[in-house]
Amino acid sequence: MADVLVGEATGPVHAKKRHVLAAVAGNALEFYDFITYSFFAIQIGHAFFPSKDPFASLMLSLGAFGAGFLTRPLGGFILGAYADRVGRRASMMLSYVMMGAAIAAMALIPPYSMIGIWAPILALLARMIQGFSLGGEVGSIMAFLTEAGPPRRRGLMVAWQGASQAIAAVTGSSIGLVLAALMPPQFLDSWGWRIAFLLGALTVPFGLMLRRTLPETLHAPEHAPPPAARAGRGGNVRLIVLGVMVLGGGTISTYVLDYMTTFAQHTLHMASTVAFAATLLPNAVAFAAVLLGGWVSDQVGRRPVMIWTQVVYVLLALPVFLLIVHQRSALTLIGGSCLLAFLSTFAMGAFYPAFSESLPKAMRGRGVATTYACAIAVFGGTTQPMITWLIHATGRPEAPGVYLAVALLMALVGMTLILESAPVRAPPLAAVMPEAA
Repeated sequence: MADVLVGEATGPVHAKKRHVLAAVAGNALEFYDFITYSFFAIQIGHAFFPSKDPFASLMLSLGAFGAGFLTRPLGGFILGAYADRVGRRASMMLSYVMMGAAIAAMALIPPYSMIGIWAPILALLARMIQGFSLGGEVGSIMAFLTEAGPPRRRGLMVAWQGASQAIAAVTGSSIGLVLAALMPPQFLDSWGWRIAFLLGALTVPFGLMLRRTLPETLHAPEHAPPPAARAGRGGNVRLIVLGVMVLGGGTISTYVLDYMTTFAQHTLHMASTVAFAATLLPNAVAFAAVLLGGWVSDQVGRRPVMIWTQVVYVLLALPVFLLIVHQRSALTLIGGSCLLAFLSTFAMGAFYPAFSESLPKAMRGRGVATTYACAIAVFGGTTQPMITWLIHATGRPEAPGVYLAVALLMALVGMTLILESAPVRAPPLAAVMPEAA
C-alpha cells in the first residue's frame, strides 16, 4: 500500500503506511476476539452451559454467541455517531478498550461447575459488551479507509476491512488447529480453549499503541463524492435498505462458513484437526479474494464485480454442500469451503467501497456502522442456531446449503439495485450537477 493523503482541520497531512496498517491490525484483533467464540462453541457450551443433551448444550452456547449480535446495532449507532462527531480515531480507541476487557473476561470466567448460574450470566454479559464495541468499530474503520484512500484505489483500500476479518479468522482457526493437534480432547474441552481468548487479551496493549498513531480524517478535505452520494435523504435511505440486504446475505455466508468447524465435528463426525482446517484454509483464500475483488472493482467498477460473482455463488452454494455431505472427506470439505469463501469475499470486496463511498461523509461512520450492525444482528446472530436447528429438525445435513442459497439471492437483488460509485465508471461531477462545473 502506498502512502495516502488525508487531512486535518489545519490542512492535508500524509498518512504513512503504518497508519493504514495500524487501523487494519486493530480491526483484525477486534474481529479475532469476537469470532473465536464460534470456533469453540462446543467447548464453551460444556463450560458454561452444561447439559446431558449435547444438542441442548450447543444450542445454549450458540444462543449466547448470538447475544453478542443484539448489542451491535446499539454500539453501531452510539459509537458511529461518536465517530461522526468527535473523530474516527477516538471511536476506534474506545471500541478497542471495551473489546479488550470483554475478551479477558471470557478467558477468566470460571466454569458452571465452580460458580453455578453466574458462569452463563457473566459469559452472556461479556458477549454483549463484545457486540457493542464491534458494532461501532466497523463504521469507524470503513470511514477512515474511505477517507484515507485515493479515489482510484479506494476499492482496494476499503477492502482491507474485509481482509482484516479474514486475518482474524485465519488466526483464530490456526490457534484452534494447533490446540486441537497438541491437546487431548478432554484438555481442550476443559481449559485449552481459554488459551485462544488469553492470546487475544494479550494483544490489547499492542493494539492500543498502534491506534494512538492514527491521524484523524474526519475534518479532512474530501474528494468530490460519487453520484450515488448526491441523491439526498431519499437516496441515503434507499442505499441503507439495499445495504442491509447485501450485508444480510454476506453475513449469513460468513457465519455458515465459520460454522464449518462445528459442522464437521458435530454433524459429519470428522476429526477436530480437519474441522479447524476447514475454517483456516477458506479464510486464507478469503483474505486474498476480498483484496482482489476491491482491486478489480477499481479497474472495472463495483457493480460488475458484485453482480456476476454473486450469480455464480447463488448457483453453486447448494451443489457444493451436497457434495461435501455426500463425500464426507477432508478434500471435499476443505475444497468446497475454499470455493464458497472465494466467491463470497470477492463480491464483498467490491460492495464495501460501493456502500461506504456512496454515503455522505457527515453520516458515514453512523450510517455504515448502524447498517452493518443491524444486518448482522438480524442475520448473523441467528445463522448458526438456525442451521443447527434445521439439520436437527430435518435430518438433512445439507440444510445449510439451502439456507445459504436463499440468503445469497436476497443479497444479489440488493447488489443489482445499488448504483455504480467507482470513479473509473462514475460520470464527472459536471455531468450530474451542471451547476458545479
